[in-house]
Amino acid sequence: MEDRLYSSIGELVGHTPLVELTGFEKEHGLTARILAKLEYFEPSGSVKDRAAFWMIRAAEREGKIRKGDVILDFTSGNTGIALAAYCNALGYRFAAVLQPGVSKERTQILKAYGSIFLEFKDIPGVSEMIRSEGLNFGKFYVLLQKYADEHGYFFINQGTNQANVQAHYFGTGPEIWAATEGHVDFFTALAGTGGTIAGCGKFLKEKNPDLKVIGAQPSPTSRKDSAYPERDTIDGVTAFEGVDEDAVPHFFEEFQIHCDEVLDLDADEAYETGRDLVRSDGLFLGQSAAAAVLAARKIAERPEASGKTIVCVCADNAFKYLSTGIYREDV
Repeated sequence: MEDRLYSSIGELVGHTPLVELTGFEKEHGLTARILAKLEYFEPSGSVKDRAAFWMIRAAEREGKIRKGDVILDFTSGNTGIALAAYCNALGYRFAAVLQPGVSKERTQILKAYGSIFLEFKDIPGVSEMIRSEGLNFGKFYVLLQKYADEHGYFFINQGTNQANVQAHYFGTGPEIWAATEGHVDFFTALAGTGGTIAGCGKFLKEKNPDLKVIGAQPSPTSRKDSAYPERDTIDGVTAFEGVDEDAVPHFFEEFQIHCDEVLDLDADEAYETGRDLVRSDGLFLGQSAAAAVLAARKIAERPEASGKTIVCVCADNAFKYLSTGIYREDV
């Protein structure tokens, strides 16, 4: 970030630091380098700032929104917070359809931004769909689009909006490549919409076809037994391998990027990794960010990874998760 005056938070999106976790490497006796892309440096505090800003700007360029319009999307928290922030900064309003189980901190932040709050029961047909077949995203998006049309809202749809992936293909990926001077052997991230993996993975694979894209997801034993099978105990991310076809991120097929490997991660072990990083490197990471580092560590422990460079995307910090117990030793 340059030392100059900025006129909008939109000018601050991207160019987050890439930091080697030297203390963590030493503590675990690793001979590979783990580099963490610290996305909590974004203006609203998460990697979702990139997608939110790019999606709004794309909608403006395409003439789909005008100042004062209401933008609608389904969110587990971070995308909603980012959309709310940039809607306010750019002259729009945001309506959030909240995923069940969102941490109370994220709900409070959305309220502070003045967001319109909607639940599943507020969208005709959604509750009935979930009772009969679970959360089918294809049908869910159709119901959200119908609701948006009836209310004069613009459904920005992070799950299928190409600008979500483009934010990482033209932003995050090139930043990683430049910071490492092209010396990156593994890239790992977790998935919500899959935009980060698709965008970064596509760019980095084009630069180095031998680079391995490693996805990570909550292990089956970590997932909650609830009415919402897409939820899990690593907040804000979903499983995408070994699940119904409808749950696989749309972007993987659209942009022809597939993970070379997918790691199942135990939620408790991810929480422990977060607590380790506070002590080893002074990083206070959120659940999925700690899980990304855990995935990087599992790769780094392999003999073939010795001397290699592993980049992991750390989506946010832990201030929005204090109520979840990640930093309580007795949990």
